[in-house]
Amino acid sequence: VQLQASGGGLVQPGGSLKLSCEVSGLSLRYYAITWFRQPPGKEREGVACIAPSNTGTVYADSVKGRFTISRDDAKKSSYLQMDTLKPEDTAVYFCTAELAPCDQLLTLWIRPSSWGQGTQVTVSS
Repeated sequence: VQLQASGGGLVQPGGSLKLSCEVSGLSLRYYAITWFRQPPGKEREGVACIAPSNTGTVYADSVKGRFTISRDDAKKSSYLQMDTLKPEDTAVYFCTAELAPCDQLLTLWIRPSSWGQGTQVTVSS
């Protein structure tokens, strides 16, 4: 399995970014896709998860109403639209694909088997 997150960069507070995740090596439509982030000096945390076949989404409280997760199984991709960004959103963002429920993935009750390469998001004026 290969996971590649991209689309990060430097953005001012209040701005927007859209991250992309390309997945290869599996039939993505069966997998839950979860976005995680790791702020500097802190532990990795779940941000958003989307279930197979778009049957549901789960968000961390810190991003509800600001971030939107989506998926395109035909393109083997997932996206994280991030709006109204705050300095505390600064982190390296990762995507994962697992055969597990979103609520257990988001809380890291079940740890992903593969992380892939992340993308840096910096929110600063």
